[in-house]
Amino acid sequence: MSDVAARLASLAERGLQRSTRLVSSAQGPTVTLDGREVTLLCSNNYLGLAEHPAVRAAAAAAAERWGAGAGASRLVSGTMSIHRELERELADFHGTQSCLLFGSGYLANIGVIGALAGRGDVVFSDALNHASIVDGCRLSRADVVVYRHRDIEHLQQCLEQHGGGRHERRLIVTDSVFSMDGDIAPLREIGALAARHDARLLVDEAHAIGALGPGGRGVLAREGLEREAGALLGTLGKALGSYGAYVCGGQELCDYLVNVARPLIFSTAPPPPALAAAAAALRLLRDDPGLVGELHNAAATLRGALAQEGFAVAAGDMHIIPLLVGDERDAVRLCEAALARGVFAQAIRPPTVPQGTSRLRLTAMASHSPRQM
Repeated sequence: MSDVAARLASLAERGLQRSTRLVSSAQGPTVTLDGREVTLLCSNNYLGLAEHPAVRAAAAAAAERWGAGAGASRLVSGTMSIHRELERELADFHGTQSCLLFGSGYLANIGVIGALAGRGDVVFSDALNHASIVDGCRLSRADVVVYRHRDIEHLQQCLEQHGGGRHERRLIVTDSVFSMDGDIAPLREIGALAARHDARLLVDEAHAIGALGPGGRGVLAREGLEREAGALLGTLGKALGSYGAYVCGGQELCDYLVNVARPLIFSTAPPPPALAAAAAALRLLRDDPGLVGELHNAAATLRGALAQEGFAVAAGDMHIIPLLVGDERDAVRLCEAALARGVFAQAIRPPTVPQGTSRLRLTAMASHSPRQM
């Protein structure tokens, strides 16, 4: 047995082996999975815009006008007017001076964290931050201090212990909505600590854009804290139904990132069809903020139905609903049992979540009907 085969066998034995499932339809409230139609409860297409006719038409028109790809990195030949147009719209949406597009949320976090912190600096990171933030912290080569999840007192202690002394710059980075639990960072308190300890605040709003805040502008907007964050990261690949990511902030920040953010400098720019699709989705959200309410209504209905069946879920209308199982193999069995009944809800296991907290991560979409929920 080869080394790779042995590692695969070990993953399978521990209930951690993964494989992809074949979807042969658009990402809607239902999908055709392995040849049969099932209700989709594990997509981040929160507003159902990935299959919206206007979004599809915009992508097709952009492919006809601009072609399929951007050709190169933005500093070589890849900056096109469609990039600048979407950046202006996103900056206006968030009320910031400037915006800069990245190829993905993963690339954005690696690029921005690495630009804002390096050797001699320190980054304070929530224990349940997304893997892209974790990797961005590691690759930055800064000292990394992990504070307990949403624990303000512990973050304050960490900031006090790692004061001005040997660290030149300090950066606090957190998700606003945590992707696996659906809970929200205490951004008001974190922002106050950042100001008190002269630390820059970076907030990843990937799972909040289109889902929370006035007009779907996220948790920072909901709390009136847009100016508290040194940088805001958002995604085009979840509620906006497309692919790519962005960072919003001051003009000086974006100019700096153009010069030092390696994933921006050394990656091909996002393709025009994806950007046109995201722009169309953003306009739909701006013109119909009621989409956010439809998402919350669907989530509340799903939570109520699950509670009625005896599942331990909190009341409310958050769109991410974890069904904690514990054991990895039990989570896989529950996933397969649900699929046998026509519901696709993926099992989430380590290392995505901590050991002993395997789960089904359910997500509602605005396009789900009350009956489906």
